[in-house]
Amino acid sequence: MLERVVVIQNEIGLHARPASFLVKEATRFKSEIMMIKGGNEYNCKSIMNVLSMGAKKGEEILLRVDGSDETEAINTLVDLIENTLAKHD
Repeated sequence: MLERVVVIQNEIGLHARPASFLVKEATRFKSEIMMIKGGNEYNCKSIMNVLSMGAKKGEEILLRVDGSDETEAINTLVDLIENTLAKHD
């Protein structure tokens, strides 16, 4: 299991479009991928879970990945959250 703290960089947080990009990428991996915010866990492969998190710009989220492709998954998703999604509104 790998964990990494990520900071939401998108100006308006993880709303519908960035959340859908995140879910689309997460579903490519076999690993279980969870985001933890405020003590609650959210499944990154569920658009409803990601949206219900209500993540805003500047918030720190713990990304937890567990499975056979966890290294590739965590690296891809950290880059997506901290870099790629910052450019998409």
